[in-house]
Parts: sequence; C-alpha cells; structure tokens
Amino acid sequence: MKAVVLAAGEGTRLRPLTEDKPKGMVEVEDKPILTHCFEQLVDLGADELVVVVGYMKEVIIDHYGDEFDGVPITYTHQREQQGLAHALLTVEEHIDDDFMLMLGDNVFQANLADVVNRQRESRADAAFLVEEVPWEDASRYGVCDTNDYGEIVEVVEKPDEPPSNLVMTGFYTFTPAIFHACHLVQPSDRGEYEISEAIDLLLQSGRTIDALRMDGWRIDVGYPEDREEAERRLQDKGEADAEVAADESAETVTE
Repeated sequence: MKAVVLAAGEGTRLRPLTEDKPKGMVEVEDKPILTHCFEQLVDLGADELVVVVGYMKEVIIDHYGDEFDGVPITYTHQREQQGLAHALLTVEEHIDDDFMLMLGDNVFQANLADVVNRQRESRADAAFLVEEVPWEDASRYGVCDTNDYGEIVEVVEKPDEPPSNLVMTGFYTFTPAIFHACHLVQPSDRGEYEISEAIDLLLQSGRTIDALRMDGWRIDVGYPEDREEAERRLQDKGEADAEVAADESAETVTE
C-alpha cells in the first residue's frame, strides 16, 4: 500500500522555527516531523512514499532524496496552498489502489495499524482514526458523526454547532474514489478546497467510511508550544520503554 504525506505547508504559526525550513522539517526529539511520519508509515508496510511538497520544497527533497529506509519517495508539487483536497489531487496520477494518507505536521503514538487493517479487511471506501475531544474544542476541527456501527455518516469542517465531539486526526486510508470527490469540491468560505467536503461527497454517494477511535495520542504541531509538548511526550515514552526493557533484562538474569 502506498502512503501519501501532505507536507506543502509553510507553518507561519511556527515562526521563527520555520523561517528557514518548511513545517515538516521542524525537529521534534532531534529529527524532523517528517522523519517521524516516514518511520511510522514504513513500519505500517508502505511500499512507496508520495510526498506533496510546496513551501521551500528543496529543503525536503535535498534532505530525503529518492528513498527513505529503502522505500522509494515520489514528490509532487502543490504550487499554491489551497486546501487538503487540492493537495491530494496532485498525487492522483500516482495512486491506483487503496492508500494511506498522513498529514506531515502530526506526531503520532497511536493505533495507526488498526486503521490500515480495517481498510484491508472490510473493503470500506475509507477508514479514519478519530479522537474524542472536549465538546467546547470540537468546533476547531473536522467533526465526524457516526452511526451505531461505527460508520461515519457526516463530516463537518469547523462547525459552530458540532454534531459530535469526534474529530479527524490526520491519518486516513482511502480508495481512489476520493479523487473523484476532490474534483467536485468547491472552495469553502476560507477559499480552500476542504478534504472534509470531499469526504462528505463520498458519503452522499453511498460510500462506506469507518471510524476507529484513537488509542494513544497525537500532537498537531501548529505552534512552538505544540512542538514542546510532542517532545515531552516522546521523552516520557522513551523513559517508560527503557524501564520496561530494564525490568525484562532483570527478569532474564534472575531466571
């Protein structure tokens, strides 16, 4: 399965960290956010990384070249940042089967494999990792409403009155049907081609989309303080992993 990574953003809210690099190249725990993304996607079985670049694209291309950990990288160029649906259309010619999609400014420690497995097992047209947030925060995100079977029945981008407190996290799987929907999307009030509208068009056409609740955490690195929080959580995980390894080593010696 191919993996698409959206990494065209400028990251104006991350300045001064993005004055000389695109958002995806901001380091968290001594390596770029994109490296965290690529590592996880390769672990999930990605056989090609299709990376959408834009702002200061040369920094990304020069850093990674044409492969990552033996997996080939293909780059596409989003010349203007006009929304996620617009970015996704730049990869259409490179995708002919189910694929993973990850936003390249997110740091995950979560059950991503569950989403990939659901896509493979159920042959849904899409599967999303969704997160339950406080109701008062839901209006900041793309909000999902689900039925009793865990299928998404509606997606609304930043609604004034959210239908639920389940929000999209930035990791998805899709079939190529998403591209036709992206072609039909009209600019939103923000002047962008929203992926939430493309998803809603899939739903209106009778497509099935499964929602899987996140087990773990993710940080959308939009501000400098988000980077600090992601580093803190990764450090905590590293310390916890080290303690587990030490305990297992001690048990082996005792035996």
